[in-house]
Amino acid sequence: MSLDKQDVQKIAHLARLSLDDNDAEQYQHSLTSILDLVEQMQTVDTSGVEPLSHPLEAKQRLRDDQVTEENRRDAFLANAPQTEAGLFLVPKVID
Repeated sequence: MSLDKQDVQKIAHLARLSLDDNDAEQYQHSLTSILDLVEQMQTVDTSGVEPLSHPLEAKQRLRDDQVTEENRRDAFLANAPQTEAGLFLVPKVID
């Protein structure tokens, strides 16, 4: 697939990019080569290939969900200036 300068200018406009004529010519060649590569990849027969969720089929090692600290809620509440029903009381910030 080949792009012309007008196509590149339209793509740049849609992407909200400003391009001068020299840049547009460079991008025209780059985008055309990318589209040619995609077109070449489309011709590869992948009918016998099973899709993968990850190319390495790696499994994530997870640790057991265990409690590692004791509940220190009462100790923390004892340090607060004001508490009520097990909650911290703070001054109202928003009216």
